[in-house]
Amino acid sequence: MMLNLRFLSIFYLSVFFFFPLTGAMAAPQDSVHITTGRHIIKGQDISGAKEAAVRDALEKAVQNAFAAAVSQQKLGENLDFLYDQLLARTMDFVTTYRIINGMSHNQEYLVGVESKISRELVENFLSDSGIFNQDFNNPKVLLLIAEQGIEDIQPRCWWWPSQGQPALSSVTEKSLKAVFKKAHIPLIATENEYPDPASYNIVFSDMYDQTAAMTLGQALKADMVIFGMASTQESFNRMGDEKTFEANVSFTVLDMASQKEVIQTKATATAKSIDTQGAGQALALAADTAGLALKEKIEGFWTEAVKDKKTFDLYVEGDNFLNRFIALKHQLKEIKDIEDISPKELGSSHAIMEVRYKGTPTQFANAVMLKTFDEFGIDVSMDSDDAVKIKFVATSNNNPAPQEIQGQGGSQESLQE
Repeated sequence: MMLNLRFLSIFYLSVFFFFPLTGAMAAPQDSVHITTGRHIIKGQDISGAKEAAVRDALEKAVQNAFAAAVSQQKLGENLDFLYDQLLARTMDFVTTYRIINGMSHNQEYLVGVESKISRELVENFLSDSGIFNQDFNNPKVLLLIAEQGIEDIQPRCWWWPSQGQPALSSVTEKSLKAVFKKAHIPLIATENEYPDPASYNIVFSDMYDQTAAMTLGQALKADMVIFGMASTQESFNRMGDEKTFEANVSFTVLDMASQKEVIQTKATATAKSIDTQGAGQALALAADTAGLALKEKIEGFWTEAVKDKKTFDLYVEGDNFLNRFIALKHQLKEIKDIEDISPKELGSSHAIMEVRYKGTPTQFANAVMLKTFDEFGIDVSMDSDDAVKIKFVATSNNNPAPQEIQGQGGSQESLQE
């Protein structure tokens, strides 16, 4: 059923469709938007009004792409950036668009537009502008890749060196690094930055010790550990001087939160060459194939895990509220596992904040208890709904300060900073 354009002129719709990745190193998918625009017809300039209405519709599409890329808090904090910088470059982010329909109505030109907005270009622009770091929203991953090349007697790895063999420059790890970099999935302890498990009092009983792997992952603040096994060998196939090489890779993902295996994937590939370079080519092909499948599975798992993360309310109250609340917010920013804090209610002597935290409300309360303040103390408590309550209290060296006087410039804005 076709939508009535007059209805669209009042309410614009934004619809996001995600298409399958194509190619070994596919970029983030374009988002598809259906939006409407309108512009007053000046004189008889219908063409100019139509062009302006289309631009209005495309700006709405870019605005929606921005809203989908950042948190609600970031959106509210950067409205000036949205209108001054992002929308001023609307056409830079539009991949394609088509006009669904257009009409003159009550001295205005109304138009419906379907457009594709490049998520990659929007995300890169936001990252370059310092609006957000997309890596922060994705799991931190520790790679444990054991690889057996064509000339290796047994697999080599960095966390459990055997018979004095050093860790090699892993073809498989390089392929995964390229795939994960494109997906903004941050890696911990990659090539030339390998930690010594013994420095964390961790000893692997063998190369495949998952218990030790999870302990190391926790010590390095990883969200996931990927155990990878890769090998290549020469097959019996020949064609003149060319040899054929076969490669096999398999990945097992360990989730630090649940301490369980959550993802498995594997792939095989073949390559031919007149020398052993074909072995590395086969490994790279297999790693690329399995790596892309692994990336998609990790993204799907993490999306569901984020949805399941519990948010809770933080209630703050007390004397001299404004100054102390600002000081508290600055300290909360230093708690690394806080993912987002959004205001729900702000008053002159209290605030209610929604907190998204990588942990339980009790763990959050314990982290807050470790924060100290020069001019006051805090009384932290929990209620039956797992909400955290903080009350400002005077220290023994300070009397309760008077309440902030309403009407002094900027009090409400300071609360929200």
